[in-house]
Amino acid sequence: MRLLEERILRDGKIGDGGVLKVDSFLNHQMDIALFCKMAEEFYKLFRNEHVNKILTIEASGIGIACITGQVFGCPVIFAKKSETINIAGDVYTARVESFTHGKTYTIMVAKALLTPADSVLIIDDFLARGAALSGLSALVRAAGAALVGAGIAIEKVFQHGGDSLRESGIRIESLARIQSMENGRIAFC
Repeated sequence: MRLLEERILRDGKIGDGGVLKVDSFLNHQMDIALFCKMAEEFYKLFRNEHVNKILTIEASGIGIACITGQVFGCPVIFAKKSETINIAGDVYTARVESFTHGKTYTIMVAKALLTPADSVLIIDDFLARGAALSGLSALVRAAGAALVGAGIAIEKVFQHGGDSLRESGIRIESLARIQSMENGRIAFC
């Protein structure tokens, strides 16, 4: 998606350790007009898949997922990273290692919200090593729901997370695919 690539080039910053900082428009301050365009693109890509649930992980994917859910006309579920009194009990869980936070989380979704009758589209802000997407897809499988695919805002192809997930049969559509971030320059595929 050229619009997103242009925004990354204009406002994205390369941080230490291979981190792409897009917090001025994507995952801290959110550009809702951009999110609407991204959601429309996800709809074009997955409109024939009978999506009735959008799934993401807290916290950075929630904004994009909500706008995408609005375009699809379906609810959005976000996997929580910590147990609270309102989600304790009957839940699906998966372990996810966060590259950004340097922690491993047990993510969870209430079983009542994800069922075998669901056709699920996963939406997230980044795909790097694939841990979040792998964990989310494990929740969908545990529920017996159909995973129609994953819509990703930015994929860091050079970290190879999407490779094994695609090989496992997951359809992944990334709006911006970054080939490299070397010498302070971002190169797209």
